[in-house]
Amino acid sequence: MIVVNTDFINDTKLKTLGIVKGSTVQSKHVGKDILSGLKTLVGGEITAYAEMMEEARGLATKRMMEEAQSLGADGIINVRYATNAVMQGAAEVMAYGTAVKFL
Repeated sequence: MIVVNTDFINDTKLKTLGIVKGSTVQSKHVGKDILSGLKTLVGGEITAYAEMMEEARGLATKRMMEEAQSLGADGIINVRYATNAVMQGAAEVMAYGTAVKFL
């Protein structure tokens, strides 16, 4: 399945099937949360949260693609990501786009 953030796929006529999305809410366990809090004192990348967000984006993308496949889509265009802090140490990641069929 082709997944792009443009509103077209080169040299391909498309039939729009509809909006598809996938989301997840992720958090890290309290031990990593405490260590990440200490990291803010000295600065730098908080790798536990970077890894958490990467996992969340991957899972949200997978769920979006599964929804598109259930519609019989060949691809997804206009893919976007949105994030929202649900509570301290937990974030929602949503992936959404337009499912399309190749003509």
